[in-house]
Order: sequence, then structure tokens, then C-alpha cells
Amino acid sequence: MKKSLYALAAALFLAGSLTSCDKKLDIEPINNVDAEKALQTSNDVEAALVGAYTGMQNVEAYGGYIQLMSDLLADNGEVDFIGTFVQPNQIIRKAIQRDNSFVQVIWTNAYSVINRTNNVLANLDKLDTQAKKDRVEGEAKFIRGAMYFELVRLYAKDWSDGSPTTNPGVPLVLTPTLALDASAQVRRNTVAEVYAHVISDLTTAETKMRTTSSAGAFFANTNAASGMLSRVYLQQGRFAETAAAATRAIGRYVLNPSYVDEFFSGADLLPNSSEDIFAIQVSAQSGQNELNTFYSSDRRAEILVNDKHINQYEPNDERLDLFSVLSGDRYSNKYDALYGNIKVMRVAEMYLTRAEANFRNGTAVGATPLADVNRVRARVGLAPLTTLTLPAILRERKLELAFEGFRLSDVKRNKESVTDPSGTVLPWNSPRLIFPIPLREINVNPNLTQNEGYQ
Repeated sequence: MKKSLYALAAALFLAGSLTSCDKKLDIEPINNVDAEKALQTSNDVEAALVGAYTGMQNVEAYGGYIQLMSDLLADNGEVDFIGTFVQPNQIIRKAIQRDNSFVQVIWTNAYSVINRTNNVLANLDKLDTQAKKDRVEGEAKFIRGAMYFELVRLYAKDWSDGSPTTNPGVPLVLTPTLALDASAQVRRNTVAEVYAHVISDLTTAETKMRTTSSAGAFFANTNAASGMLSRVYLQQGRFAETAAAATRAIGRYVLNPSYVDEFFSGADLLPNSSEDIFAIQVSAQSGQNELNTFYSSDRRAEILVNDKHINQYEPNDERLDLFSVLSGDRYSNKYDALYGNIKVMRVAEMYLTRAEANFRNGTAVGATPLADVNRVRARVGLAPLTTLTLPAILRERKLELAFEGFRLSDVKRNKESVTDPSGTVLPWNSPRLIFPIPLREINVNPNLTQNEGYQ
């Protein structure tokens, strides 16, 4: 990956340095890109794909904001945000302003990443082998599908809230945006249209990507696409498809023997483990773990964990070992590694997703629901359950995946309510639990409609 990045940087440098002096004032407009010049060779297209991964790695995406801001919006008094940033404070209070800059940059970065994938997909013919074409197409569509899934969950009504065939979702932009003109003033597609395209992208990705990734969990593989599909199907309530996709995602991945070791190494680095289906790679040279910035008591220490959350664990649950108390305040240690890889998709999630889908559907695809839940419980030192209920599965899911960005979607699909800091109870389909379309986007694009409650 680094070689590709260096090659791209060198190519850009040489392209600039070889321009003759008398051309220095011959400046092309900056609101359009000549794709013919940017992507000419097979290496160029592969380097552009790395650029799409880099966009996913940004703090505005899976580098932290998507997970953290969605969790804050879904919070039910289990954490406090004590930081000085106004924007996260608006989000946890469920009183988001249209010009919230965190909401803006999540949207902007996601569409930037999508545009990068569109440029890659438009230049697949430049790749010099069929194997490369398949792999690059699969990975680009995985990235694009994942970004659209995050956008439609954050900026639109849930799949089960009214009619997805008429509810506005987000704009589907499926070709490169080469100029910022009237053609870029796109309208919002429906929620159903966005979901259909997400499934199309991820299904293609699943068939064209590598079965395993020798480069680790940075580059997506077919298991990651299967896992993302299981999330999409679960949100839609398509439980047979959910269980089947989760089973495909599990593949040869196995639980890390220690839950604590999965997140905490006692050092600044946290590598991938046997459990990680897809992870954002972070090091001193590349990537940034913004979850470390906000959660860790060693950094900004702005997320305090309340008793309301802690009291849901059984006394001997080893997941409690990932909390610490400092000066009377409790913190999660899940993101204490300064350069810790961010675990976007773990096999534990797949076990619990499969358990829920099978339980709701009365099936045992891959394993019985009880076996999957007990597998997760055994890893954290808990006694096996002898009988199973849906609330028990959802409770296990909530505690296992705490602070990893799942709460908002789970609240909505399970039709739960949350309470804002003033004590107001908000139902799962409250407009206050949906991000506004950023004001900046509304101002520059008259074809975009605003979400309810943000007029």
C-alpha cells in the first residue's frame, strides 16, 4: 500500500515539475478534473483505490465520527459528553442544528469517498489483468456500498419507518463528478432505491473480491462484503438472508480468546486479530483513531460512562475489565491504544447477528441461536444460558458491541425509545434521531430537500 501511495505522490510531483516555466500562468479551472490525465495506467487505478480506502480511514468516516456520533445520538443516559465541542453536545442532546459541522463533514467525506470509487469503477479497463479488474471492482463497490449504507441510516428515515419507497433517502451518484456545475445538483433518491443499490454493490463485491486477504483486514475481502450484507438485511428485517450472509462472513474467523486483548494491548499499537473481519489500520504514519481521542482517559477523556450502562453487566462479565475509574469518573478503555486499529467488523457481531436472525425466523442456519449466544458469553467468562429469549439476545448484542457504533440502528430497527438529557422520551422514529441534510448542501443545491424538523 505504501509503495502505491509513494508512486502516486511521485507521479503527481513529476507531472508538476515537468511543466515548462512559460506554462505557470496557464491555470486550469479548479472545479473540474481531467480524468484522462489522472488515471492512465493500471497502477494509477490501483493507487486511486487506495485513496478510497484512505477516505474510509478518515476521522469523518470509520476513523471515528460515524461510530461516535451515531452512538451519541442514540444514547439513553448511559454516557455523558463533557467536552467543549458544541457539535457533539448538540447530538447527544438530540438538538442538532442544520449547520452542525460534524454532521457536515461526515456527509462531505462520504461523498468524496464515493466519488473516488466512481472514478475507479469508470477506469476498470485500464487494469492489466482480469483478476485485478475483478478485485478492484469488488473492493470499490464494497467501499461505495458501505458509505451509502451509513449515509442512508444517518440522514434518512429507518427502513421500517413509513414507506421506504417514498421516503427520501440520499442522492445516488454512480458516475464520477468531474465538474461542479448544474449536473452536480442531484436530488435525493428514495430509501428503497438506496438500499437496493447498496445490496447490488455488496453482492457484486462478495463475488469478485478475494476470499482471504494476505494484506490483513485493511483490504476488504468477500467475508467483509458478506458481513456488511448481513447488516443491511438485518436492518430490513430480512432474517433468512441475514443469517445466511452472517454465516458466509464468519468463514474461518474465530473469536479472540480474550475480549480485553481484542481491544487493549497495553501499548500504543493494537494489531488485527483472528476475530477482525474488517478493520481500519492505524499507525504513527497512517490513519487516526478519533475514538481514542474522545473515549480514552489518556486523551480528551470526554465520554463518561454512567452506572446506567454498567449495571446491565453480570458481576463476573470480563467485559467489565475494559472500564476504569479515574478521579471518580468512569471511562471505557476500549480505545486506549493511541494507534489502535479500529475494529469495524468482528466475528462476535456476526455470531450475535446470526443468533438474532435465526431466533426471529425460527431457524438454525449455521448454528442454533443458543449456541451462538453462548459462544460469545463463554469468551467473557459467563455461564451458558439454558433457554433463550429475544431480549437476552439483544442485551448480549448491546453489551458486546458497546461504543462501536451500533446503537442508533439497533434502537430504530427494534423500535426502542431513548430519553434526551432533559428527560423527554423520544420514540425510535422521532425526527430528532435523524441527522439534518447539512445546511451547506441545501444552500448550494436547490434540488435537495431538508429532513422533517430542520426546516
